[in-house]
Amino acid sequence: MILPFIFLLASSLLQHYGSEAESSHVSKFQPPSVKEQNGVQDSHQEKIITVSGEGMVHSPDFPHTYPRNTVLVWRLVATNNMRIQLAFDERFGLEDPEDGMCKYDFVEIEDPTENAVLGRWCGSQSAPASHTSKGSQIRIRFISDEYFPSEPGFCIRYSVLPVSVSGTEVPAVVPPSQQGIEDLSEAVAGLGTVEEVMKYLEPERWQLDMEELYKPTWHVLGKSLILNKKARGLDLNLLREEVRLYSCTPRNFSVSLREELKRTDAIFWPSCLLVKRCGGNCACCSHRCYDCQCVPARVTKKYHEVLLLKHRTGVRGLQKSMADVPLEHHEECACVCKDDLD
Repeated sequence: MILPFIFLLASSLLQHYGSEAESSHVSKFQPPSVKEQNGVQDSHQEKIITVSGEGMVHSPDFPHTYPRNTVLVWRLVATNNMRIQLAFDERFGLEDPEDGMCKYDFVEIEDPTENAVLGRWCGSQSAPASHTSKGSQIRIRFISDEYFPSEPGFCIRYSVLPVSVSGTEVPAVVPPSQQGIEDLSEAVAGLGTVEEVMKYLEPERWQLDMEELYKPTWHVLGKSLILNKKARGLDLNLLREEVRLYSCTPRNFSVSLREELKRTDAIFWPSCLLVKRCGGNCACCSHRCYDCQCVPARVTKKYHEVLLLKHRTGVRGLQKSMADVPLEHHEECACVCKDDLD
């Protein structure tokens, strides 16, 4: 009786310790965490993508409406001898900005090497330009709030470039702070909006500068201090556009058909027609040009159908017919220096 009992006790002990050893082996060798597609690994705040070729990141459900209340951060990492190039898909659309600022839904690109934000974009503007990292990493951040999601969102394609290649493609640019007054004046004059001016002057903090423009300031009026509030309704972009409309641009002119066509033997009805001809001054011509003239840069010929009246030889009465008359139209105009015309 004792021997069978001892045998049963020993076998039960072996089963117990064997199961413990097996369970500790399993817990010690857990399978590695599963990676998402495209080599993306989850981290607490951002997704790290090892970049060795081409790929893309995009807003959820691109090119359809993205979800609300979304925060996504991707960190693209290449080897030290590589740089990362980003190119936006031409399909681009996020929630519109407010007062020219991307406050709500936006995509932002940051270069961790220089701890600088390369740009923030939103709205239904044209797709942003391509960017190349200064180092071997770059960060992309997408944020949407709880209101007004838009479509199609965004899609950014990435690829790698050797350091030597990326270095030759980016020309050396003198910072605006080091440019002479004449060069800086001409560079600023060629920009289209006040936002572009701010980006050109301070690419890392242009949005803060935009907010500073409209902050109330105190100034002295007589013996009193007056709080001067900047009007948000003042649209500098509109002011520039109005100037451009009245500068050297194609505009409607009425011309006499008999004089324009040099036809003294005929009568036209209507006798005058509207054509596009260059007009306006060149006050905003390059400062290096002392004498500018507004001249056509592209001319096209258009045909206009009019009533033509002519005397018939030896016959009383007028010959009446519909005729197509060619007239020159100026499609584009340019301010040209006097020296260039000589």
